[in-house]
Amino acid sequence: MSVALLLLPDFLLIASGALLRRFRAFDAALWTGVERLVYFVLFPALLFRSLATSPSALSDAGRLVGVGVAFSVAGMLLSLLARPLLRLPQPVFAACFQCAFRFNTYVALAVAGRLAGERGLALISLLVGVLVPLVNLAAVGMLARGRGGRIALELARNPLVVACAAGILWRHLGWPLPIVAARFLELLAGAAVPLGLLAVGAGLTLARQTLPFPALAWWHGVKLVALPAIAFALAWLVGLSPVERQIAVVMAAVPTATSAYILAMQMNGHGAPVALLISSGTLLAALTLPLWIALVS
Repeated sequence: MSVALLLLPDFLLIASGALLRRFRAFDAALWTGVERLVYFVLFPALLFRSLATSPSALSDAGRLVGVGVAFSVAGMLLSLLARPLLRLPQPVFAACFQCAFRFNTYVALAVAGRLAGERGLALISLLVGVLVPLVNLAAVGMLARGRGGRIALELARNPLVVACAAGILWRHLGWPLPIVAARFLELLAGAAVPLGLLAVGAGLTLARQTLPFPALAWWHGVKLVALPAIAFALAWLVGLSPVERQIAVVMAAVPTATSAYILAMQMNGHGAPVALLISSGTLLAALTLPLWIALVS
């Protein structure tokens, strides 16, 4: 089966969410509830389960984590170049800065699971646990400098960070999951990705004239082309295994997280250009992501 066909069900779920959002019975209030359910309950359950029951080989995934940190920092540096090159208003730049390196975890988990099963989910969950604090720190820091205590508190309360830390600790201690708890987490985790992808589609919006085309092209070029290229090169350079190379490139090549819009709206009110970047980037990723996976496979 070709990579495009392998990923087609996931992008069909995104398209279904976008279609359902147009019906009155599936209004904004419903999708807000779905997003909260996925973010605070289902998604942490998936991350914890993946890491708590992961194979012991995860202890050797330090090079994968190093590659993830390296391409994320590269994305931050490339995004900083937009300030002198594009000369955008500071509030607009601060809001869009995060779109070069934040990642849609729902898409990443769905793709990793299809490519490498439980092993892929465990590896991508490990990357999520390491990179979520890093990218959030950079994004929030650009939007609100001088509030380091608040940033640290928010990161400590982040359900994704807590779930990943708990899963890694559980695995390190070598505790088995009780049968009932394991089945309960399995059921919650099974609902996380499909509901998350539906919510991604429901959040798509293409507001026109909110960002100049050069800025749109720059951030899409960094997120969908430069970052996976850097991840691909680093993965070969440090000698990652074939599965780890796939996971590194997938993590770099997925579109920007939809939560970037929420953060921008909460912190400086310039959410419209971020929404445009997220939505158009998600549509473009339906073309670019299969190409990168085919290249690294």
